[in-house]
Amino acid sequence: MSTHRFTQVDVFTDTPLLGNPLAVVHDAAALSEAQMKAFARWTNLSETTFLLPPTDPRADYRVRIFTPAHEFPFAGHPTLGSCHAWLRAGGVPKQADEIVQECGVGLVRVRRDGARLAFAAPEVRRGGEVDAATRALIARSLRLPVEAIRAAQWVDNGPGFVAVMLGSHAELMALRPDFAAMAIGPTEIGVIAPTPPGHDAQFEVRAFIASGGPTEDPVTGSLNAAIAQWLIGAGIAPERYVAAQGSCLQRHGRLFIERVDGQVWVGGHSVDCIRGDLTL
Repeated sequence: MSTHRFTQVDVFTDTPLLGNPLAVVHDAAALSEAQMKAFARWTNLSETTFLLPPTDPRADYRVRIFTPAHEFPFAGHPTLGSCHAWLRAGGVPKQADEIVQECGVGLVRVRRDGARLAFAAPEVRRGGEVDAATRALIARSLRLPVEAIRAAQWVDNGPGFVAVMLGSHAELMALRPDFAAMAIGPTEIGVIAPTPPGHDAQFEVRAFIASGGPTEDPVTGSLNAAIAQWLIGAGIAPERYVAAQGSCLQRHGRLFIERVDGQVWVGGHSVDCIRGDLTL
């Protein structure tokens, strides 16, 4: 058995319990893949990460990201939360102005943005418009008429999402997906809509996931990263905006999006909620 520092972080919020929780196991090189998978199942959080020595000399640390059912090559809130935990545990990056994370998609840059951290959105693995048959499957999964979907795009940068745009915030908030239908269509669907006047964010996002058990993710960095690449690239969103997520789950997630010199950055706060030791 080995003992490891453990941190549970709330990501994309500056107030504990209002973001997306993440379990982080530090100095995890002694753990087997089987132990990592078992612990991720046990935490039953959307993701659990394990911090490891990098294999690429350009990286500051390496991370493996597990859901209770799968390992992901990349995910957004685990990237920011893991970096936050690594820094809080005394990690010192090779470069003063940037942290470099190694993960399944390669190297991901993370920068300090005042009190927040922001990651550079990786390239999408699958993009482009959604065909008519898939759009019909998505509409069925969301219990919507096909014409309610204003636009649909593949936004897969690791987790496998497809994203759809609705015309109103009210439509978005009223969604009650058919997860059984999602199981035979796209199993990860992100939905976005503009917010009403006076809202502190310009867009609201919801993320529905049927693979590994039906759920709605509180705040999803990878999805928002790929959505931003789509919306900014298409001229639908400005080069800087704020996205809200988690409202229907009594969360208050906020993602700070901006494109600088062609690179999309996704930023947010992280706060520690639990610190201790893990023995496996």
